[in-house]
Amino acid sequence: MEQCAAPRASVARVAMSHGLNANIVHGRRKLACGIDAAATGPAPSPAAVPAKLAASLPRFVPVTLTSTASTPAPADIQIELRRGATAVKITWPVAVAADFAAWMRELLR
Repeated sequence: MEQCAAPRASVARVAMSHGLNANIVHGRRKLACGIDAAATGPAPSPAAVPAKLAASLPRFVPVTLTSTASTPAPADIQIELRRGATAVKITWPVAVAADFAAWMRELLR
C-alpha cells in the first residue's frame, strides 16, 4: 500500500512487481480505506486509513514455494482408447509430445 501511495506511482506497475493482478491491489486499497466497492474515483492514501481499521485487516503473507522435482517425469505418454469391445493402448515418447498432439488431432477429426 505504501508503494501505491508514492507520488506518480502506478498501481498496475506496483502490482506486477509483486506478481499480483492490479484489480486485487485496487480492491485491497478500497478495503483498506473503507470505500464501498461500487464507489468510483481514486482510493484515498493508505495513510488516511484509521489505525484501528488497518490493524483489523488481513495482511499479505509471503509464501515460499518448493520444487516438486522429487517426482520423476513420465518417460512416455500413455493413453488407452476404447470403442465398444475394441481397446487400443498407445505409448508415445514425451520427447516428441508435439507430434503426438498433431497425431491425436488428425485421429479425432
